[in-house]
Amino acid sequence: MTAVDDLDLPAATEVSGPSRLSEPGAGISAEELQLAARNHGIPLEALRYDVTPAGLHYLLIHYDIPELDPATHALTVDGAVDRPLTVTLAELRERPRVTRRVTLECAGNGRALLEPRPVSQPWLVEAVGNAEWTGTPLAPLLREAGVAANAVDVVFTGADHGIERGVEQDFQRALPVADALREEVLLAYEMNGAPLLPQHGAPLRLIVPGWYGMAHVKWLRSISVVTEPFQGYQNAQAYRLRQDPDDPGVPVTRIEPRALVRPPGFPDFMSRTRVVRPGPCTVDGRAWSGHAPVVSVEVSTDDGATWAPAILDESTDGDFAWRRWHYEWSPQPGRYVLSARATDASGRTQPVEQPWNRGGFANNMVQRVEVAVIPE
Repeated sequence: MTAVDDLDLPAATEVSGPSRLSEPGAGISAEELQLAARNHGIPLEALRYDVTPAGLHYLLIHYDIPELDPATHALTVDGAVDRPLTVTLAELRERPRVTRRVTLECAGNGRALLEPRPVSQPWLVEAVGNAEWTGTPLAPLLREAGVAANAVDVVFTGADHGIERGVEQDFQRALPVADALREEVLLAYEMNGAPLLPQHGAPLRLIVPGWYGMAHVKWLRSISVVTEPFQGYQNAQAYRLRQDPDDPGVPVTRIEPRALVRPPGFPDFMSRTRVVRPGPCTVDGRAWSGHAPVVSVEVSTDDGATWAPAILDESTDGDFAWRRWHYEWSPQPGRYVLSARATDASGRTQPVEQPWNRGGFANNMVQRVEVAVIPE
């Protein structure tokens, strides 16, 4: 990493603290709009799919999509290992093949709902998707390389390169050795039964079930085992829960529980307020958590004043994929606000009021869906 402090860069890229905050009442800036045009969330009506189609899955690209040739792409494993390795994509495909359904969520999901708003990709609640990822487990490759007994972190480097907060860098993230050796962590080369698309990390990416999206390094080109805690920008500065710039913060890791409502009825074009006819209506959506399986979902139709239990569908997709829930509702004409909140087996429940942090991370405040029930 290189500090870039002598270039005439816009204020957003100057060497400074970990994040900026918008001025009170300020709208989305041109910079944020530019990010929002490059990245996208899932259309909430696509919550109807058990497996999110690749083109509807949320997308965040930090820098540029690199140009990589699958025929020549290779992955190196080095650092504090007994036997450094270089393996081609073809060789990885010859290793044991595993497919897992895994829900990915951006750590910044919900950021734009905070006040003051952290200045970055302005997510509302749509930065999520649930896909089938196919590849080979990482742990056997690390064991083959022989991880040193005094190893602390495993660093994953992507081929995307840029400047963030004045630091020129490849995108790099590290996992503690114990997490990197979890059997469910994958080196993935397919998404939903097809080769990875360029924007989703082709030809090779990391999948870390249960962790927020920044850990799932795309365009993966190297793995290095280190004997000291990794101090790269994305670990030590960017993805931290802080209250102020001088707060060292705590790292962002696993996904907090969340339930989303699949908006019922049909929308008003600009406001996205939903229009529903009176009478029986099935309200449904998806729920997930990276800490433990979701065990209950509650639904409110009166903006959180009261809550009622929803029915969780049975799941055969494992602990790291979302689950469908549904709730039978029979509204009369009027205005309503629908919400859902998930609780997982660790006892974590979504908050109604969101605790604030400077980066806008891990914000799992309950969603609010405005509904107008009108007769024919």
